[in-house]
Amino acid sequence: MRKASIARKTAETAIEVEIDLDGSGAYDNQTGVGFFDHMLDQLSRHSLIDMTIRAKGDYHIDDHHTVEDTGIALGQALVKALGDKRGIRRYGSCLLPMDDALVRCALDLSARPFLIWNVDLPTQKIGSFDCELVREFFQALATHGGITLHVDALHGVNSHHIAEAAFKSVARALREAVEPDPRKGDAIPSTKGAL
Repeated sequence: MRKASIARKTAETAIEVEIDLDGSGAYDNQTGVGFFDHMLDQLSRHSLIDMTIRAKGDYHIDDHHTVEDTGIALGQALVKALGDKRGIRRYGSCLLPMDDALVRCALDLSARPFLIWNVDLPTQKIGSFDCELVREFFQALATHGGITLHVDALHGVNSHHIAEAAFKSVARALREAVEPDPRKGDAIPSTKGAL
């Protein structure tokens, strides 16, 4: 059962995350940040990871803590659901077009977190959402999910399209990486014998 639940409570946020790696992409995400919910829905649908997220944050300050802490909790849930990572593909990649935007993602569920982020969003906001929070989310996800994550926007003029293509590209790469590899059986995908 590759499922996990995480509850994270701080003075700034209260986050609850439930995921099922072997789902169908069903989602119910309510963070209080509209555009972010839309992006989390894309992450779930295109990774085929069932995802339920509830978040409450200090919105009177801004959305930063809510978005970042959701990334932290989701990363922790991925680690928990993957366990010792026996039998997974481990690596994933995707080149994803969305209208004017083209975003490439490559990732490794290595337990060695690292983010390479070459994504320029041409506006400061998408609606009321601060564009800089897209990177903050992926930084938190990579750090707490133990993911080596490379995201590159190759083309794009519309911030919404670029951000959404980034979430979808990461989702498709994550889908590939967490899938069981029928040729590996229950082997850990590393010559070290552990990840």
